[in-house]
Amino acid sequence: MNVIETKLPGVLIIEPKVFGDHRGFFKETYQAERYAEVGITLPFVQDNHSRSQKGVLRGLHLQKTRPQGKLVSCSRGIVYDVAVDVNPQSETFGQYVGVELTEDNHRQLWIPPGYAHGFCVLSDVADFQYKCTDLYFPEDEGGLIWNDPEVAIDWPIDQPALSDKDQKLPTLAQIRANGGV
Repeated sequence: MNVIETKLPGVLIIEPKVFGDHRGFFKETYQAERYAEVGITLPFVQDNHSRSQKGVLRGLHLQKTRPQGKLVSCSRGIVYDVAVDVNPQSETFGQYVGVELTEDNHRQLWIPPGYAHGFCVLSDVADFQYKCTDLYFPEDEGGLIWNDPEVAIDWPIDQPALSDKDQKLPTLAQIRANGGV
């Protein structure tokens, strides 16, 4: 597999080896020893799968006291996936990494615990998988508003379909004022 470091500490783009022929393809989506060699050593305890329509934006989400590391990928369609540093003590606070994940490029994004995460759907439909390092607790949810002007994410859509919850997430300035998420 090929691993690409990003400007955010620990956030990695992973390109698994894909073996294809006229019948289709085969790839390993996770192998503990190989992923540990690149620093992904936390155990995965929950897998999630979402399906969304074109124009949907999910995020930017995080868990406040039990942060989840996430290994994410898109098995159907195309998404633009984003990780944002929301730690006020970090040198990269407020910076983001965005990457297109598609069923054809087979890329994965590793987002260590402590980052906000979200994605928008660019294809008619997208199936998105998450391997998480901690369980999901609804009462522990937090996040960052998708269109925070300070972060200035260059989303490839203008008018996303958002949940009511995602429309009410705080700005980076609010997170900073509160000393963190």
